Amino acid sequence: MAEEVYTPYLQRYAGEVVAPSLIEFFGYTNRFQVPKLEKVVLNMGIGEAVANSRKVESAARDLSLISGQKPVITRAKVSIASFKLREGMPIGVKVTLRRARMYEFVDRLVNIALPRMRDFRMLNAKSFDGRGNYALGIKEHIIFPEVDYDKVDEIWGMDVVICTTAKTDGEARAFLKALNFPFRS
Repeated sequence: MAEEVYTPYLQRYAGEVVAPSLIEFFGYTNRFQVPKLEKVVLNMGIGEAVANSRKVESAARDLSLISGQKPVITRAKVSIASFKLREGMPIGVKVTLRRARMYEFVDRLVNIALPRMRDFRMLNAKSFDGRGNYALGIKEHIIFPEVDYDKVDEIWGMDVVICTTAKTDGEARAFLKALNFPFRS
């Protein structure tokens, strides 16, 4: 008997519902032309880590809860005397999500975390980079339900970069809008 492989809901939805609608809308001749999610990069820059390196460990713990994956500690590449920063000091954490974890994260981001943001007024539709990738900043990492508010030492912001295989921003915008991203009109 063949073992059944788990496929996240959003991945099935993208293949069964979004792809046919984009093929019809853009007139693609091949199903491989349809944009797909390639990866999602989560990044937390911890400026206070210069004074207290334990803050990076705390941020790494919170980011691993959010992503379900162990983050990499990023280190300073150059020394900056005015910031009291030395080369090699830990100054942030990042995670790159792919495949099933990526789809699970995007699903939680769109349906749970973004609606929990304070004063949320939709996403800016102009935050594309010209090659089909979308970046957004989150001011408080506690909007994710995995993070226990009572156990958080400090509230940090984070960057989320969603990389797609789309060739243009228009294609990427249509793809992400079809995945229920709440863009401003």
